[in-house]
Amino acid sequence: MKHRRGFNPLERMSAHRKALHRNMVTSLFRHERIKTTKTKALAIRRTAEKLITRAKTDSVHNRRIVSSRLYDEGMVAKLFTNIGPRMKERPGGYTRIIKLGERYGDAAEVVILELVDYVLKTEEEKNKSAKKAEKKAKKKEQEKEQEE
Repeated sequence: MKHRRGFNPLERMSAHRKALHRNMVTSLFRHERIKTTKTKALAIRRTAEKLITRAKTDSVHNRRIVSSRLYDEGMVAKLFTNIGPRMKERPGGYTRIIKLGERYGDAAEVVILELVDYVLKTEEEKNKSAKKAEKKAKKKEQEKEQEE
């Protein structure tokens, strides 16, 4: 039975589990979207949401607590300057889990863990390519006008 269990130990020793959380949360903040198993995602989500809640108010105390959990100072800075202010108005629920199905080798359930306001890069790339095409068209028009 699973009574009075505070968290899922993921069948790892405490040092390995802490390192796993630290690495996966850092990857989540870096890429804003990661692909992992469902059980890991549920465990990582808990850690990530606590750190985002800390990052909503930028203070020395909160930065020190977050930097003790994340060893990458660049990610701590991104969390406080980019992700925290984006989530300022949300009362919680900063991450979402999207189910992908089962993994072929061991039938583990695979999911995508992402931040709620994540936008697919393909949409951004389409916008960038459209802007580049407009700029090229404008340059061609200007060159034709100068030739005439």
